[in-house]
Amino acid sequence: MRILAIDSSAISASAAVMEDDRLLGEFFINTRQTHSQTLMPMVENVLKCTCVPLSSIDLFAVSAGPGSFTGVRIGVACIKGMAMADKKPCVGVSTLEAIAQNLAHLDAIVCAVMDARCGQVYNAVFIANGGKLQRITEDRAISIEDLTKECKSICEKYPKPLFLVGDGAKLCYNATGFDELNAILPPEHLLYQRAFGVAQSAFSLHTQGKTVTPAALAPTYLRLPQAERELKKRQNKV
Repeated sequence: MRILAIDSSAISASAAVMEDDRLLGEFFINTRQTHSQTLMPMVENVLKCTCVPLSSIDLFAVSAGPGSFTGVRIGVACIKGMAMADKKPCVGVSTLEAIAQNLAHLDAIVCAVMDARCGQVYNAVFIANGGKLQRITEDRAISIEDLTKECKSICEKYPKPLFLVGDGAKLCYNATGFDELNAILPPEHLLYQRAFGVAQSAFSLHTQGKTVTPAALAPTYLRLPQAERELKKRQNKV
């Protein structure tokens, strides 16, 4: 099975081609360029460099959220468009799970965090062991203070090293409380979400029969867009 996966859920962006459980190629950039300008050229080039025609892709995968509202929409729209042409199945993967895939080879607690602004992070916690992930929490938006307390309880239950991963990892690492947990930051190349992690999660979901049609593929948001949140605030003051 050939999988084309992309991620544009945050500042970095990437595209990867995987055949069964083998990575054929991956392009990754972290330059703050606009995803609408860089994502499709990366897809085109990774297909060209791996000699894989788009028509031979069996499954299309994307990090469907949480993340940047604009970035997630761009990624989902790209995958929907490519998959719709040949009516191929799609998978929307949790961005946080895709991040955690970077450390699935460890025997550890993996706390995936993305900066959600407004004093919160998007988060999910996993147990990594032997290349597999066991989900401990659902994806959610949570304050760093509450996450610190929860990680303390998880560390007491699972006596394993605690790794922070994602673009919010350094934010948590420097926060009061995580130093007491001896939290660990992985190397830079394992810190951010990658399309290969999206492909790995997509392969697992495909084996479980959890694919959708291109038309049914949709972003997953954990919070309302900022414009809607501001509107509600103003309405509540009236």
